[in-house]
Amino acid sequence: MEMAETKVIIAALAVLALCGCSHRVSWTKYKMDGSRTGVTVPTATNVDKAIGISDGETYKAPNKKVFKGGATPRVAKLLYDAQPAMAKLKEPVAYAPEAMTKQRPESSLSNFVVDRLFADVSALCEPSGRKVDVAICNFGGIRVDIPQGDVMLDDIVSMLPFKNYLCYVQIGGCELRGIFEYMAENGVQCISGARIVMKDNKLVSATVGNEALRDDRLYGVATIDFLLDGGDGYKIARGAKDYFISDIRIGDAILADVRALTAAGKPLEYFTDGRVVIEED
Repeated sequence: MEMAETKVIIAALAVLALCGCSHRVSWTKYKMDGSRTGVTVPTATNVDKAIGISDGETYKAPNKKVFKGGATPRVAKLLYDAQPAMAKLKEPVAYAPEAMTKQRPESSLSNFVVDRLFADVSALCEPSGRKVDVAICNFGGIRVDIPQGDVMLDDIVSMLPFKNYLCYVQIGGCELRGIFEYMAENGVQCISGARIVMKDNKLVSATVGNEALRDDRLYGVATIDFLLDGGDGYKIARGAKDYFISDIRIGDAILADVRALTAAGKPLEYFTDGRVVIEED
């Protein structure tokens, strides 16, 4: 399973770093599909079946293969021994009928995250009468995909691991247009409340709500503090007429949204809707 073996590799690299390994490393790429060991993502109750058993000298993998000596049994034992401390992260928090992935120019996962950002910041704005028109967050902040089936707390925490806080910024239409033009030139980011059309790395058109973007009006933007002044090249707060930075991390907000879906008996699923269009000749 791709996610499981990827986590094994990350843990192995961490072990090498802790051991002070300074040797030159060469890399060969392999598809991580679980075929070599049969490892899957463990829950709190199926550790032996999911990642196998190791005493540090011999590793018995889930697919019955046996590895003796070398780094593999030692790394496997470290992973095995760490599972009790990670048990809380194995809590099922949702069910996804299909895997949700991030992919430019838009995807089910990126649209879910940015649409929830729009809704969550809108809720924060209600007491002050501020209005959110657009939400923007970066694809790079979404670190892993959501698997099909049971979704664990670990999946959500790993998906949005950074300490990025929910923000509101009010900027002019000219500044917002500049942000969309930067996206067209350098790679689109996750957007909500707007639709943009690009061609040949140029912005062709932009609408907010159901109206064309106007340079002479103000727009409320929901975003994260990372993008306010330089993150990924964005300075969304430049020229701001009003703004606030909350004390709520986006990861915590999305986790609350996911839990609310589950409490309502709803699955974790989403959609694409053509909010970003890249025209070709």
